Amino acid sequence: MLRAGTNQAIREVTMKGLYWKQNSSGEETNFVFLEKENLPVVKDNYVKVQVKACALSRIDTKLLSEIKMEKEFLPVGREVAGVVLEIGNKVSSFQPHDEVVGILPLDSEESGLSEDILIHEHYLAQKPEKISWIESAGTLRDGVRAYTALHYLSYVSTGKTVLVMNGASPFGTIAIQLAQHRGAKVISTVYSPEDKQYLERLTPSVGVKQPLVARIIDESNGKYDLTESCLEETGGLGVDIILDAGVRLHRKEDNATSQQLLPHKHDIITLLSVGGHWITMEENLQLDPPDSRRLFLKGATVSFLNDEVWNLSNMQQGKYLYILSSHLYSLFALTMLSHTHFGRYNGKVIKWCFQPFGKPLLDEPIPLYEAKVSMEMVQKNQARKKQVVQL
Repeated sequence: MLRAGTNQAIREVTMKGLYWKQNSSGEETNFVFLEKENLPVVKDNYVKVQVKACALSRIDTKLLSEIKMEKEFLPVGREVAGVVLEIGNKVSSFQPHDEVVGILPLDSEESGLSEDILIHEHYLAQKPEKISWIESAGTLRDGVRAYTALHYLSYVSTGKTVLVMNGASPFGTIAIQLAQHRGAKVISTVYSPEDKQYLERLTPSVGVKQPLVARIIDESNGKYDLTESCLEETGGLGVDIILDAGVRLHRKEDNATSQQLLPHKHDIITLLSVGGHWITMEENLQLDPPDSRRLFLKGATVSFLNDEVWNLSNMQQGKYLYILSSHLYSLFALTMLSHTHFGRYNGKVIKWCFQPFGKPLLDEPIPLYEAKVSMEMVQKNQARKKQVVQL
């Protein structure tokens, strides 16, 4: 009787989903487990997936408010990896038992922290066979972001110099690896000695002692000037591509350490080479006429890296699907595998031969019953490593 009761309790927990509940004041948020309703019949282009792992990412409440998607309960957990259980009658890309990864759309009613979910096939891609569920889900969003920044918002290639701010972050690690693989020279900033040691241990391939990052600038001790260090490393020519992790808009910011370590927007513009690309995550960036003048003289560009850009326009669905199905697939192989890998795209067998660079910052797998506490940390930007729930 005890064994049966225990199994039933476990089943009840796994059938729940995690949701974000906003208070009427709009100031405080909390996360709750809610019983999940039975899934409807699988039809058309939808796929039923048994979730094996789900990564946690911060909810952009401001964006949801702007696109009129405020709800009393919002599903939590969108980056999922799992096994296809059933397919609709119009599904052409997958078969039952296929291993898949995907990011649930913004308007999805499904919580990725559920045992089974329904998702449109255009939001899914084949999971590389040799990649674990945790690594697949944990690298999904940052892989899309890095590829978007380096291939759609800029044009990384051999001979270019790329500056990655906060390179030891989950996103920074993947961006560094992707840029180095494309032949670029990578410079990175770090905010602690531990982050510096982490990047120093990364190497381009097995048996090669050459560091992955050409120069690491530790901004935690105040000994290095970002502008001088980058200009010295590039012979005064400047950096071709800059991926920031936020910038200071004014010389005198608040006393928060995280703000003090961020570069000023004038420093970023000074670092840019002729024809350079500045990809920023600062959504409130303000450029004064002198700033615009300097960018004009350099023929430089400023682009905004929005995590949800592919989900906000149906006209871009083809590009998004292409990233998930092909390039992000190869990115997984690039970062994780040390042997030849075979995958499938549009019914054709594709071969990749990559060497591993090292794994991104993933925390230990989290059991489902700890997802609520972990999501609270993620929402408050208190989680340094990527949090992934194992179901």
